[in-house]
Amino acid sequence: MPRKTLFLNPPSFENFDGGASSRWPATREIESYWYPIWLCYPAGLLPDSKVVDAPPHKVTPAQTIEMAREFEFLVLFTSTPGFDNDVLLAERMKEVNPQLKICFVGPHVTALPEESLAASEAIDFIVRKEFDHPVVDYANGKDLSEIQSASYRENGGFVHNREAQPIDNLDTLPWVTKVYKRDLDVERYNVPFLLHPYLAFYTERGCPALCTFCLWPQTLSGHRWRTRSAEDVAGEVAWTLQNFPGLKEIFFDDDTFNIRKSRVIELCEKLKPLNFTWSCTSRVTVDYETLKAMKDAGYRLLIVGYESGDPRILKNIKKGATIEQAERFTKHCKKLGLLIHGDFIVGLPGETRKSIRRTIDFAKRMDTETIQVAIAHPYPGTEFYEYVKTNSMITQDSMTDEAGHQLPNITYGELDQPEIMEWVERFYDEYYFRPRVAWRIVRKAIFNGAGRRRLYREAREYLSLRAKRQRFVADRRRDDQAA
Repeated sequence: MPRKTLFLNPPSFENFDGGASSRWPATREIESYWYPIWLCYPAGLLPDSKVVDAPPHKVTPAQTIEMAREFEFLVLFTSTPGFDNDVLLAERMKEVNPQLKICFVGPHVTALPEESLAASEAIDFIVRKEFDHPVVDYANGKDLSEIQSASYRENGGFVHNREAQPIDNLDTLPWVTKVYKRDLDVERYNVPFLLHPYLAFYTERGCPALCTFCLWPQTLSGHRWRTRSAEDVAGEVAWTLQNFPGLKEIFFDDDTFNIRKSRVIELCEKLKPLNFTWSCTSRVTVDYETLKAMKDAGYRLLIVGYESGDPRILKNIKKGATIEQAERFTKHCKKLGLLIHGDFIVGLPGETRKSIRRTIDFAKRMDTETIQVAIAHPYPGTEFYEYVKTNSMITQDSMTDEAGHQLPNITYGELDQPEIMEWVERFYDEYYFRPRVAWRIVRKAIFNGAGRRRLYREAREYLSLRAKRQRFVADRRRDDQAA
């Protein structure tokens, strides 16, 4: 009999939406919950297992600790900002059930296996990178010494087992939507720019792009691009539409959905007859013909990582895309009626006041439906982390506040931490407080009661965080003056 297994996205912070399946581990400006897809793949391989996604389901630390009594094996997806709290939770669960075996997974423990194991005796082992088959093998009784990609303590030292090869045939993995049906309440998952309710899953793994800041390709999914067959993806879509009545949208949460044109065209041919609405991630290198095929197959919105409007910054982060490509891509999307949620980052290598100004002006020219502005965070395991560490640009400050919201923990010459935070808020203010943009957002809610309630909640959450950030800047300025 397999060990009774709990797959846990922990309550690292209250309402923390930056845990499992979040590429940018931090609490969002507006509460946003992504599906714990990585945990659901191995859960689908263990029929008697359970997935607990604590934050969206409002499961408290106390309730989570009590669950330890019911299980023999815990797989906990941790994050860099949440790691310390996750360790405390694991220790409490171990106290309740000393026989519980605990495995931590995720980018943080992949990048820092020995430091993670040294943090607490409660962690029995960690699994580096993809963990689908290793944790299932352990649940099925395989000895720890035989578990590929496992790291653990032994005789006062650390053992790192041979790394498992990335899964090439992704069609052999279960459909995560069946695990959602079994264990999750899909109504609890909300992302401001996606339709509600929505579902998300992968059609591929890995990303060949070399962006220095991007966490998953460097720590979890890898750079080798692997795809599911078009038939398998279409099969899961059809099953999902049948089993989740009232679903408004499917989001293909790949690292980058449209890397290869021929694959996208083939997939669109399978998806079009299903007559449903979908969205996905995208790079700005996609041509018009591919975008047109996606639109014809029901495509609605793209999440696009523009990152910066400064060519030098794009080169520094190895983005592999130009300003001209971004402009052409955006023009094509607007011509086709495709919406864009644009992602930007403040504080990337080489950032100056002038480069941030260029990025804000660029974002306003692109004028996408919505934007998100992140503080550049150097996560362990990324090239960006090694860069700021080597050049003594990383500070000892926490990268998040007590609620998991982003705080700057890098400094670049003229740009200190308070100023980086100020630029983030200035970016949002200049972008959203333009009359046509404000009207674009408000008009969607005028004749829609649910839309009005959603907009009111999101505005309240953002304004609360904005006030908190203003206090952070004021406090740091006062401390600097007193020093």
